[in-house]
Amino acid sequence: MMEGTGRLCIRKMKESDLEAVAKLERCCFTEPWSYRLLESGIYSPYDVYYVFEQENQILGYCDLRLLAGEGEVQRIAVRPDVRRRGVGRRLMDAMMDFAEQNGATAISLEVREGNEAARRLYETCGFAAEAMRRGYYHNPPEDAVIMWRR
Repeated sequence: MMEGTGRLCIRKMKESDLEAVAKLERCCFTEPWSYRLLESGIYSPYDVYYVFEQENQILGYCDLRLLAGEGEVQRIAVRPDVRRRGVGRRLMDAMMDFAEQNGATAISLEVREGNEAARRLYETCGFAAEAMRRGYYHNPPEDAVIMWRR
């Protein structure tokens, strides 16, 4: 999947992106996924990983798991210095398009209760809060909001 023009694109992640994505994980999450987990994920038959690349730099990435007709956003990360510029929205659109093209009837995700910016993004993508998971996150401890797009 290619999108955009010039040196900006959303495309499936490849092995050569792993180091940049692992670095993005470390700067975006208090509990980052390891290089090895990312590597195994890009070869999973259930997951699709996309990167948002501009001028040969990875500015964001995401992972959608598709199983039994439902999608689950496993991860989405945008480099802090380029947030609020549409990168997250474009990654969400790529995952939602992939899910729809592959027959998913619903998509879910978990988000930190206090992550207002992410929750607003997900709401603009048609997700609604349906449940809470108490104490789901650690470092720091926080509840997770379970959101669905049906």
